Amino acid sequence: MTQSRILGLNTLTRNQKITIGGVATAGIAALTVSLVPGSSSTGIEPVAASHSAVAPAWSTAKQWEQSSELSDHVAQQQVVAYQGAKSAAAEAKKAEAAKKAEAVKKAEAEKQAANERKAEESASRSAERSKPAYANNLDGWINEALDIMKDKGIPGSYEGLHRNIMRESSGNPNAINNWDINAINGVPSKGLLQVIQPTFDAYHVAGTKHDLYDPVANITAAANYAADRYGTIDNVDSAY
Repeated sequence: MTQSRILGLNTLTRNQKITIGGVATAGIAALTVSLVPGSSSTGIEPVAASHSAVAPAWSTAKQWEQSSELSDHVAQQQVVAYQGAKSAAAEAKKAEAAKKAEAVKKAEAEKQAANERKAEESASRSAERSKPAYANNLDGWINEALDIMKDKGIPGSYEGLHRNIMRESSGNPNAINNWDINAINGVPSKGLLQVIQPTFDAYHVAGTKHDLYDPVANITAAANYAADRYGTIDNVDSAY
């Protein structure tokens, strides 16, 4: 056998070698049949070729094919697992980004709310500082009542308030009438403008004390009642 023919055999593929091996095995089996004696005509009886003689070659090829299919299946499973892990990682990253964005949004909202509260407190302090100081006497009470009446849209003048106060109580915020019809009915008139409790409760002005004897609360409630009944406290010149 020459070297070139040996090299040619070595260059055969695995499947080709398996096929050649199978054919060679089959040839040997056939030759064995021709050599076994016992035939009716020649003294040699034919013997059927044994299936097990070609089985090794067939089995090897089948195992090779199954091994290849198994490798492909495993590879596909690995690809699917990798893609699943990659998708899960992307979702986790997305969720983390959304969580951070929500935290930033919440922090900004809290900061804005804090700034708004600070601005309101500053405005309130500024308003308190700019609030005029009223003297704790009849003049101061009337002037404070007039400012509240102006803010609430209640008509009346300094002259109209002062005139009716002097007639009703002579400027005494603790004055009380214990002899008129109201007193007889159990609801005496009280304060600077001699207001009974039911009238005070009905016409009390928000922002003032809910105290019938408080000078400013008494004046504003009486002026509110007079505006409703007479148009303004300035139109009142007698008991009302």
